[in-house]
Amino acid sequence: MIQFTLKCDQNHRFESWFRSASAFDALVASGHVSCSVCGSAKVSKAMMSPRVSTGKGGTAAPEVSPPAPVPVLSKPQSDVEKAISALRRKVEATSDYVGTNFAKEARAMHAGDAPERSIYGEARPDQARELMEEGIALMPLPFRPKRSTQ
Repeated sequence: MIQFTLKCDQNHRFESWFRSASAFDALVASGHVSCSVCGSAKVSKAMMSPRVSTGKGGTAAPEVSPPAPVPVLSKPQSDVEKAISALRRKVEATSDYVGTNFAKEARAMHAGDAPERSIYGEARPDQARELMEEGIALMPLPFRPKRSTQ
């Protein structure tokens, strides 16, 4: 596992763990890494201090001060975080989670093959673009769906 300090195109900084550097690259390329503050998928590695092993079970202190840690949110703190939290609750209470079948379900409803209802789920950027080109209304949500046990 490797921990990277990341930043988005809006200059928000946050940290995340990845299986490897190549796993990070693959996730970013497929659009599965997004800013924890604004949801932007334009994420890159930020400057960070290396952690060097001393060989005695610990790590040597970095020469350069690391960026301030990103607080772990147990409750929304800012007005934006409160609004996103309220939106998540509303979406989860009034919509059906369809997981990775979002594009298929949206097309079925648009064609009249499935009853119209409010749905949310996951779609790759290319799938979302195709749906919009087909005239199917959708919008990205500023949060990732909670993992379903379905």
